[in-house]
Amino acid sequence: MKLIGWAIALAAAMATPAAAQAVSAAGPASAATTTTAAPATNAMAADPAGTGAAVKTSTQPFQYDAPTPGIGEPVPGGWSTQKQVTEVGQQAANFHNYWLLTVCALICAVVLFLLVFVIVRYRRGANPEPSRTSHNTAIEVMWTVIPVLILVAIAIPSIRLMRAQYSFPAPDLTVKVIGNQWYWTYDYPDNGGIEVVSNILKEKTDPTLRKGERFRTDADGPPLLAVDERMVIPAGKVVKFIVTSNDVIHSFAMPSFWTKIDANPGMLNETWVKVDRPGVYFGQCSELCGARHGYMPIVIDVVTPERFAQWVASKGGTMPGATQASAPAGATPAPTPAVTATGTPPEAQPIPTTSTAVNGAATNE
Repeated sequence: MKLIGWAIALAAAMATPAAAQAVSAAGPASAATTTTAAPATNAMAADPAGTGAAVKTSTQPFQYDAPTPGIGEPVPGGWSTQKQVTEVGQQAANFHNYWLLTVCALICAVVLFLLVFVIVRYRRGANPEPSRTSHNTAIEVMWTVIPVLILVAIAIPSIRLMRAQYSFPAPDLTVKVIGNQWYWTYDYPDNGGIEVVSNILKEKTDPTLRKGERFRTDADGPPLLAVDERMVIPAGKVVKFIVTSNDVIHSFAMPSFWTKIDANPGMLNETWVKVDRPGVYFGQCSELCGARHGYMPIVIDVVTPERFAQWVASKGGTMPGATQASAPAGATPAPTPAVTATGTPPEAQPIPTTSTAVNGAATNE
């Protein structure tokens, strides 16, 4: 028995190197058919030429756009609103720049003139005997009627702007925006339920940056505004945002779209945009939401409809109607049995009998 045991052990020892060689020989062949995880790299690193443009890598099947300086982002030393890329935003910017500022300048000029006039005309040297007038009907009517007329003049274009902003056209795309402490989540119910989780990108010199973790580059955007995952929407299409929160009150704000709406927990707020200019646009949470409130940037990449379809495919989603289009030609869905008038479910109904004629005789099946 001992000899048999030694023989078995010797055979196993001799078989082990052969098995190892077989595994190593099969390694390259299996690697050709098995997908392995790519090493962690900076997915939007600058190109080798040093221009700062984003390059396509194996870890990023969809090529995101690089931001345009001065468009869709804060401008150093800027003194006005950002350049608007929506029709509502352009209407609001024109109302602000050419109407409100003009009215404010005229009011300031009139008030300054009245102050100077009163100081000079009714100073002690020019008016040693002060007037004891306590009422003046004409002046009281003027300082009541003129402000009312100014408010009415401002209210008419304001109401027109609000109507344009809150009159929702039929949407081509719906995106659910969810605020979290302290990041954003974007759901695409029209495209197979794609979910995008967007976090701020750290700087390369950040001491908390882990080895292999992606860091911000100029192709991602300015510091404190770049994210690892962008929201992507098609240009020239009406996009409806359904905005809510998972924890505290946040605010979804995109200055270039003239869009700002609160994200309240337990509530669904809605707004919409239609951006005609493709590009990258940056926003932030505009509601104090906790310790890292300043680290909740929003980045929206507006692309052509064709590129949007490519992005949806890269995320594993589908375009509306794609499932129906992929059905075999001539295939018809099975009819859904209806519930009878008495409320009996289909599975509880008796099997009906049909009559057929065989050689002129009626039989039941």
